[in-house]
Amino acid sequence: MLEIIYRDEYLIAINKPHGLLVHRSPIAADASEFALQLLRDQIGQKVNPAHRIDRKTGGILLFALDKQAEVAMQQQFMENKVHKKYLAIVRGHTPDREDIDYPLRKENGTLQDAFTKYTTLKRAELDIALGKHATSRYSLVEAEPATGRMHQLRKHFSHIFHPIIGDRTHGCNKQNKLFKEMWEMETMLLHASQLQFIHPVTGKNVQISAGLQPEFLRVMQIMGW
Repeated sequence: MLEIIYRDEYLIAINKPHGLLVHRSPIAADASEFALQLLRDQIGQKVNPAHRIDRKTGGILLFALDKQAEVAMQQQFMENKVHKKYLAIVRGHTPDREDIDYPLRKENGTLQDAFTKYTTLKRAELDIALGKHATSRYSLVEAEPATGRMHQLRKHFSHIFHPIIGDRTHGCNKQNKLFKEMWEMETMLLHASQLQFIHPVTGKNVQISAGLQPEFLRVMQIMGW
């Protein structure tokens, strides 16, 4: 059963587990379960995604229950009118605060503006040697992407040399291998924690929050957080 964290007659949001695809995709032929079909069957009603989050990202996934709400919410996401917050565990000790203003390239080669600000919430240093380092350092950050580019947070944290743990595409292979061998952890430690927007039908301010998934909480314990 999916955890439903918000519902009215127009919108519904779940706390998506890490590893669950939003919907069927030809590039993920290995998957047999999808958030869209699971939620539809769970509530007995047709749902349509208002946005997308990566398969390996956990947290808030918003669906619309009718076409009007779907179109209106997708428009808000496209126009960057939805305020988003994410939590991530990254390699190294990050600055207290930082703005990442770094354009990202689309698949067709076009550069797009991309802006992320983040705050460091906690830092850890584990007595585990890796490579030339005698210890292993990590940070828990809260990131707020002002734009919604493909893999924006993953690419931005990689760009500043603090890749997200468990990100196989843009991350650190040595760290990912360490987490797999030491703790049997292959989850990408990125969590969509909060959405804030103006309701497309009622006009009211809506804020949705999602608690961390068990995999993320387990690593928090490992870090002593």
